[in-house]
Amino acid sequence: MSAKIVIVEDEEDLLELIEYNLTKEGFDTVGFLNTKTVAQILEEEEIDLLIMDRNLPGVEGSEFVMQLREEEILTPVIFLTAKSSDSDIEEGFHRGADDYITKPFNMKELILRVKALLRRTTKSHNDGQIAHRDLLLDKSTRTLSVNGENVDITKLEFDLLYEFILNKNRVLDRDYLLDHVWGDGELYQYRTVNVAINRLKEKIDPKKTKDYIQTVRGVGYKLC
Repeated sequence: MSAKIVIVEDEEDLLELIEYNLTKEGFDTVGFLNTKTVAQILEEEEIDLLIMDRNLPGVEGSEFVMQLREEEILTPVIFLTAKSSDSDIEEGFHRGADDYITKPFNMKELILRVKALLRRTTKSHNDGQIAHRDLLLDKSTRTLSVNGENVDITKLEFDLLYEFILNKNRVLDRDYLLDHVWGDGELYQYRTVNVAINRLKEKIDPKKTKDYIQTVRGVGYKLC
């Protein structure tokens, strides 16, 4: 798997260790100790993945990613951070994360998650559109419109909604979603699914009047 990965980590020894292990796996890596020039490289080069610490000098990592998303830079992001509370993780996803790994971490798990995320975000989609009620996904541009208005969503949220529309009115349990959307269900926890679905629901139904995605208690979710 060939991909270019930017790593932002202010602990130099850890940064070098991550770069070394990802390079051994065949990835092209670029490391930074802070965010000063990261936005520029994301704009100028084709970067496939950003691995980002949150406790950084200057701007906090998730705030930096939130700024990227506001500037429509949609490079997939994995937060790799010591901020490990439920509220920290939820905040990270709300600010644009595609995955979240807490320190201390297992290097082999990091590599597996990197590969799983790259499989998901680089998989090809046929041209065309898929729709449900007033939701319209354009697979060629990977964009969403709701009742004719464009809504910004991440690659993860696009794939999640796409899977729901393919299986509308069918209950999808969390294991199914982890396998078909995240790419490797054994690496993730159920709360990863819960957070992602809640974030998607806020974007497609901010007034909470349309009830697109319903929770089937004890089983999973379905699109109605």
